[in-house]
Amino acid sequence: MTGTMRSSADLDPRRRRALVRAWRRGMREMDLVLGQFADSEIGDLAEGELAQFEALLDVPDNTLIKWITGEQPVDEAYDTALFKRIRAGCGAVFT
Repeated sequence: MTGTMRSSADLDPRRRRALVRAWRRGMREMDLVLGQFADSEIGDLAEGELAQFEALLDVPDNTLIKWITGEQPVDEAYDTALFKRIRAGCGAVFT
């Protein structure tokens, strides 16, 4: 997969930006983790979850990948149910 397979036509501007940012991380592994999650979930996230997702998009790739792989403990502020869903869904990226 080289990028989003989801149309953003039905998304509000805030969700469109988050979708693009999820696929334009800089580190391909993080593009796949966050981009694939956004493709499947962005339209259904509650406002609070969307805010949590946007906050994760601000975390540097080098930090985020260590949290995802378990190499470093997740900062308490980001250790949310949403983050756990993202991590649970990314097994194929790291196998």
